[in-house]
Order: sequence, then structure tokens, then C-alpha cells
Amino acid sequence: MADPLYIERKGHRTWLKWHRARRKASDPVFTGARILEAMRLGASVEVDLVVSADKGFAVLHDKTLERETTGQGAVASTTDNEIRQLHLRGNDGAPIADRVMLLDDLCRLMTEGQVHPDALLQLDYKEDETVLDARAVDNFSRAVGPVAANVIVSSGSAAAIDLLAAAVPGMKKGFDPSNEQNFRAALSAGSLQAFVDDAVRALPGADLIYLHWPMVTHAQDAGFDIVGAFHRHGVRIDAWTIREVTPASLAEVERLLALKVDQITTDDPEGLHAALTS
Repeated sequence: MADPLYIERKGHRTWLKWHRARRKASDPVFTGARILEAMRLGASVEVDLVVSADKGFAVLHDKTLERETTGQGAVASTTDNEIRQLHLRGNDGAPIADRVMLLDDLCRLMTEGQVHPDALLQLDYKEDETVLDARAVDNFSRAVGPVAANVIVSSGSAAAIDLLAAAVPGMKKGFDPSNEQNFRAALSAGSLQAFVDDAVRALPGADLIYLHWPMVTHAQDAGFDIVGAFHRHGVRIDAWTIREVTPASLAEVERLLALKVDQITTDDPEGLHAALTS
């Protein structure tokens, strides 16, 4: 079986991003082995970050511990050492052998492994700029600096990305403007170009814009090529997230591929790649 890295269509390459470090739908999230596998293969892989009591960055999606780990309470009230003692939970909610990582642990894993030059690790910061004091920014910079060439930091907060990116030279920046209310208002008013322009102005120098995939197809239905509009600004597009591989989702993915999105976020890269290349 070919590794699920990307799809080639009519001379355009669309990467399949391993959402929450899953290669296939049955994988638990955020395991070091899968992240390192992805980086060795040259894949695009995403993990989430939330801030701990020590102003470290836990590799977790939720701001509370119960759903994803064997811990309890808020991540913001839990020390780095306490977080490292916790185990991740599998898709069925049962604890697994893998422990929760801090960003320091993940970046150290990358420096000790063989990272492919094409590999891209997305650090999706789940909080806003108000949490990022000098200590947090310093911790982020210290962890990411040695692997910055293979990292992109993203958020819905442009201010947060500015703070983090300024501390790590050579790291890419990504921005998610997928506010449903703003998009619907622009769609109704026929001002989708303004929606695009505002997103680009919010984070100058962004390498990737992350859009909820229905925004891409709804824009096309309204006669507007939102991918092309971002491309004219020199910005690549990630369409998120394809949860399952079904006839309906495959039809939507084919639309996204035809529109030349640069990346598709999916919880099942292996299944999606197999379905699109069979």
C-alpha cells in the first residue's frame, strides 16, 4: 500500500494532512510513533496545543483533560510534570500505553528522528493571545527553534500567531478565518472577495489559510472560486476536515481536488488515499 501523503490531479498536488496525527481512522490521536512516522515519510501532520500551568504546551485538543487523557481538570491548572504522567485515551475512551506529550517532548522526538525535508508539522494553537505571556512564548521558542524548518504554527487568532512566529525565525505561519457567521454574511452580500482580502490582511506572510471545507464548495456554488482568490494572493489553502470516507465525502473531496486546494485535512488519510487512487 502506498503511503497516504498526497493526491496528484492534472499536475496539481494536494497533500493529505494527518489530522491529530492519525494515519487511519482507527488510530488514537497524538501518539509519538505516528507523528514520527509521518515526519519520516514527508507527510503533513497536525497536532493541537493548549497551555499548561507551567506555561508549557500540551499536545492536546481540549482545555480539559477528561476526554483525551486519564487526568481530570483544566490543562491550565496542571503542571508539565503532571501532564507527562497521564496516558492518552483511545477512540473507545479506554487508556492506552502512550503518554501525553508536551511540545518539548514532541520536538525532541523530531530532532532524534530522521525528518524528511518535505515533512510539515502543524501546531494548531487552540487558545488566544491573552494566554501567551513572556514565559509561554519563551517555552515555545525554545522547543520549536531546532525544528522550525519543518513546522507551521496556526490559529484562529492572528495576534497569537504573530507573537509565536516572531519568536521562532524560519517557522511558517497559518491562519484559520473560518468564522461561520462572517462567511455567511459575506456569501449573502456577494462580498466573498472582501472575506478573502480580510483574511490575508489579518496575517501578512501566512503560508496557509485553513478553511472549513463546506466554505470552499458553498463559494463555488455561488459562482466564486475562493481557492483561486487566495492563490492570487500567493496563499495556499487547506480544506478541513474530512471525517470519514463515504460516497458522499468522496464526492465532496473530488470537488475540492478539482478546485486545486493545496491540502485536505482528514481523520483517515490511508482510507481516503486508497479510495482516490484505486
